[in-house]
Parts: sequence; C-alpha cells; structure tokens
Amino acid sequence: MKGYRRLALVGAVLILAGSLTAHFIQTTGGIRIQDLRFTGTNGTPMSALLYVPLNATAKTPAPGILAVHGYINSRETQDGFAIEFARRGYVVLALDQTGHGYSAPPAFANGFGGPDGLRYLRSLDIVDKDNIGLEGHSMGGWTVLAAAAVYPNDYKAMVLEGSSTGAPFAAEGSPQWPRNLAVVFSKYDEFSPLMWGVPEGRNVTNSPKLGKVFGTDAPVQPGQLYGRFENGTARVLYTPAVTHPMDHISPEAISYSLDWFQRNLRGGTPLPPSNQIWYWKEIGTLLALVGFVVLLLGAFDGLLTLPYFAPLAQVPIAVQDARTWRWWLTLGLTAFVPVLTYFLFFRWGALWLRPSLVFPQGITNQIVVWALLNGVITLALTLAMGRRSRFTTRWLPSVLIAVLTVSVGYVAVVAIDFLFKTDFRFWVVALKRMSLTQFKYFLVYLIPFVTFFIVALRGLHAGLSVKGDTAAKQYLSNLAALGLGFLVFLLLEYVPLFVRGQLLTPSEPLNTIVAIQFLPLLAIVAVIATFTYRRTNSYLPGAIICALFVSWYIVAGQATQAAVS
Repeated sequence: MKGYRRLALVGAVLILAGSLTAHFIQTTGGIRIQDLRFTGTNGTPMSALLYVPLNATAKTPAPGILAVHGYINSRETQDGFAIEFARRGYVVLALDQTGHGYSAPPAFANGFGGPDGLRYLRSLDIVDKDNIGLEGHSMGGWTVLAAAAVYPNDYKAMVLEGSSTGAPFAAEGSPQWPRNLAVVFSKYDEFSPLMWGVPEGRNVTNSPKLGKVFGTDAPVQPGQLYGRFENGTARVLYTPAVTHPMDHISPEAISYSLDWFQRNLRGGTPLPPSNQIWYWKEIGTLLALVGFVVLLLGAFDGLLTLPYFAPLAQVPIAVQDARTWRWWLTLGLTAFVPVLTYFLFFRWGALWLRPSLVFPQGITNQIVVWALLNGVITLALTLAMGRRSRFTTRWLPSVLIAVLTVSVGYVAVVAIDFLFKTDFRFWVVALKRMSLTQFKYFLVYLIPFVTFFIVALRGLHAGLSVKGDTAAKQYLSNLAALGLGFLVFLLLEYVPLFVRGQLLTPSEPLNTIVAIQFLPLLAIVAVIATFTYRRTNSYLPGAIICALFVSWYIVAGQATQAAVS
C-alpha cells in the first residue's frame, strides 16, 4: 500500500473508531441526543444539545438539568456532566451561551442565554417541572444564576462549578438565594480573586463573600451541610484538588454535582456518584482529533500524486550546513520570543482591535495582533541574520492543494457531526464545524493568519533545516521551536500555582488558560509544516494549510462579542 493511502486509512480508522466510541458512550442506555435550535429573547437564535434518557416520556416526565459551559467554550464542553446526568435519568439541556457555539451573538446578551435555556427546558413535556436543576461552570454559573434571578421559583437546586454569585456579572447571593446551592470551587482555581475575593483557591473557605451566601461568619467547612433542603437554604462547599479548566475532566468535581442533584431532585435512576464513564468519550474524541491530523497528511500526500500537483513534489534542500551557534540562537528566539511577548501583545490587541462588525471576536483579535507583531519580529530577524533559501514557490497549486487538503478534514468533521453528534476534541482543545455566520468571519480572520504563517514558516525552515538531518531530527527541531517556549511558560505559571496557590502572573488567569491551547495547536502546526516541507521543499503549502486550520479552529471555538449581520 502506498504511503499516502496508508496515512489516509489510519486517519480514517482513528476518526471512525474514536467517534464510534464517543457516540456509544454518550448514548449508553438508550440516551437520545438532539441538536436543537430555538428562539430566545429578542428573537435570538439559540443552540443546545438535548440528552433524553429512556425513562423520560410525556407520561412519565423526568427531572431536568440546564448545564452551561464557561467563557470561550461551547455546549460540548459540558459532556462529562451531561453524560452522567443523563445516565441517572435526567433530561439535560446543554446550552450554548449567547455568542458561543451556534447561539447567535453578541456574547453576554440576554443573561448569557440562561433564562431562555431554563424557559425552553421547562416547556418540554418530558420534563418534571417540579424537579429542575441548574449547573454551570465559570461564566456558565453566571448564566444559570441569571436564569434563577428571572425565574426564582422554577428550579429546585443549583451547582456552581468554578463560579460565584455577585459581581461582576451575577446577582448577590444570600442564605436564601439561590435555592439549595452547591459550590464546587477547586483548590487551584485561577480565578479565585475574581470569583470569591481571595488570592488563592484553597483559601475560599475564608471568603467573606462565600460566608455571606452560607450565612456564617466562620470559615466555611468543605463537605458540611448548611441550611435545610426543605426551605431551599441548603448549602455545601466542595473543593476538588484541580484547576479551573480541569473541573471539566475531574471525576471528583463531577461526582459532587451528581451527589447534590441526587439529594435534591426526585426521580431518575440513581447511581453511585463514583460510577462514571464519560472519560471514554474524551478518549474517543481525542483519537478522532489525532486521526484528523493524520488524515490531513494522507490527503496532502495523495494530492501530490495528481498530475496538476506533481510538480510541487521536490526533495528538500536544507539551508544550514550544521548546528552552529546561529542555529541554536534561531531555535531559542523562535521558541521564546512569542512567549515573552504574549501578555504584552495580547494587551495591545485588546486595545487596538476591539470587537467590531469586521473583526467580531475579542480574543481572536488579540491572537491576531500577537501573531502579526511576532511575524514582523520574525521577518526582521530573518533579514538581519541574512538567511538564504532555496525554496520552491508555486503559488496557485500551493493554495489549491492546501484548500483541498483542509476540505477533506472539514468534510470528515461535518460527517462525524451529522452521524454521531460528536466533534474532535480533548479537554479545552476542540475542533468543530463552523456555522454559516462563523464561516463568514473565518474568511476575514484567514487573511492575517495566512500572512503570519507564510512569514513564520519561511523563517522556521530557513533557519532550522540542516543538511543530513533525519526526519526525526527535523520533526523534533520544529516541535521544539514552536512548542518549547509555551511548555516552559505553562510550567512557570502552574508550578507556583500548585506549590503556593497562585499563578506566576496571578493578574492574567484568562490569558494563561488560553495559552494551554497554544501548546497542542503549535505541535500540530509543527507536524504539518515539517511534513509538507519535506515533500515539497517549500514553506508555502504548509503555511496555507496551517492558516486554514488555525483560523477554523479559533473562529469556531471563540466567543463573538459583536453582533454580526
């Protein structure tokens, strides 16, 4: 079997095997999953996944739970919770907040979509309206709090995961509101100052703000029940030993939610909180994500065999004769300049490129500014160091082969979504199909990302390709150049968090969490860039493939702050 066929087959098998695993886990016990669209406040189109267990019928309504993701996530991020809730006989509405996923922008509008979600859940005849729970992570907590504020008598219990009552986006809590509240706040939560006014997550027990909600002046004791279920004043604090984004993949955090709802909601099919299978879906969608990358490589290799693209196939001509001090300097600058400029350029991006009708996504705008400024630095260093190159540059076939390669991957994502209602993801790294609205501004964001990757990958191959290097050395060199800096950055941030309770830069929790995605994303870029360069002696096809992939990945996964027409 030819190499490209083998790669494409391996990719397809990984995608199918992983997606089937994910599908069977999320539909275990006869659970049905529906991809919903409904109309919210002011005619806002809203999106959600509805998990329907077998016991939920119009004749035998089941308890219902509104489950909501946090900022710059989507409905699928709550899969661990949603799967386990549904296994216990609860109807689950996993909502896309406004401006997230497939719910229409702008983000933050209409109580984040929470009141609309609760109203829709209560409209279903398969839901027992006297037994409804609310669960939300981070900003999703503010979403369910908004629902509780609008409909204070339409739910029975709530779980806040890594979230809080009060400023900046939720109503103040009290011993009476919200009803029957469990707070799951991790010991290493990066947002402890924002959420509960304490510098370290492990000190949340001493938060005056939390004490006010629990009705006590003494430190809140984890696991101790405060108040009474009967009158809605029950409260409990749980403190799993994980970080803010790790709540999604923490069996401990998920078990606390399961226990709380089983203590508050009547009906369903109780199971021990420790009885969990959701992580097999994470494994399945991870396999599918790996398969997606392998499929792209196989598709590219296969397209090179076609007559029109065959002239692109060239033996790479290395630029560097050996690993001199210049080579090591290039490696160091490539790896660490993007990290050293990360926070600064992100701040500039927030100031210079605010969400607008043309560029409607705030964090995507910050990434664009960071990328373009690093592209300028890369170009200046490339010129200053006088790197010669012997690249093959054929623009039209390079663009076409890149578009066709990524199109193969996109068709795979759409097909898996249609067949199994799953995507390609692991934890906070997620590759989803785009809505038509997202596709429009994908085309806009593609322009700066193409510019960046053309400059960056030309500099990468000109500076680090060494004559006589094996494939393994080339892949490792490029992986180090693109990923080592962010690996060191994350270690420098998170080791202090686990040792002394705070990030190295405690004022930058959101951007630090965003940086977690950079590591796997840049590793994928390194693999694609190296693979395509070794087959074409050109940086161009790989640069365009990476720009298409990264633009798609970011735009489909980010929040849209500006209303778009």
